[in-house]
Amino acid sequence: MLVPLLFLQRALHREIQAIFLILTRRANLTMALFALLFFPGVLLHELSHFLMAKLLFVPTGGFSLIPQGMPNGTLRLGYVEVSKTDILRDAIIGMAPLVAGGLFISYAAIFQLQLLPLWDALRDANFFLFWTGVQGLPSMPDFYLWFYLTFAVSSTMLPSASDRNAWLPLGGAIALLVAIAILAGAGLWLIENLAPPLNIFLRSVAAIFGLSAAVHGFSILPLLLIHKGLTRLTGIDIGT
Repeated sequence: MLVPLLFLQRALHREIQAIFLILTRRANLTMALFALLFFPGVLLHELSHFLMAKLLFVPTGGFSLIPQGMPNGTLRLGYVEVSKTDILRDAIIGMAPLVAGGLFISYAAIFQLQLLPLWDALRDANFFLFWTGVQGLPSMPDFYLWFYLTFAVSSTMLPSASDRNAWLPLGGAIALLVAIAILAGAGLWLIENLAPPLNIFLRSVAAIFGLSAAVHGFSILPLLLIHKGLTRLTGIDIGT
């Protein structure tokens, strides 16, 4: 579920930037509009870093929600300066946006948009039920608001490369501990006691990524059509 989400997210971001650039003809204005579109997700992302650092008693520095172009050509929508600490707290702080974003998407998708039945229908290949449910979505109360917020949060909840710095050494330490436990004869205990909650956790993560990918999938076609329409009207196209 993470692979299609990443693919759709990058494709969607390229289409949005192309549309804004055709309309404005100015890179700095395009950057500002792009950041404004995703502001709710960026705010939640950076705020989750900040609050988690405070909860773990890790000092913080500067905090910014102003977009900045980076030397490698990427766009940084915001940042929080957090002091380096042990790998466990670094990993938890880096994971905070994914946890906060996942909780928000779970609430919005399940209780406000009621997407869980659609996810189950798609997973079971019941395309008739899935399409029937999709057609009824716009009639739900505040559908467009919750769809937009889910879209903005799911597009910005994935940790950046700097957020993931501590994940590899922490994952290696956990893998080493599990290997030692198995060699010590605790393999059966691990399967009986840790496998069920781990399975529930992974299924929940897969559902969150799947719902996020579905929201991106619903959005990509209209944006592609807008991009093509603007290209025909203006005679200008932006390579994506």
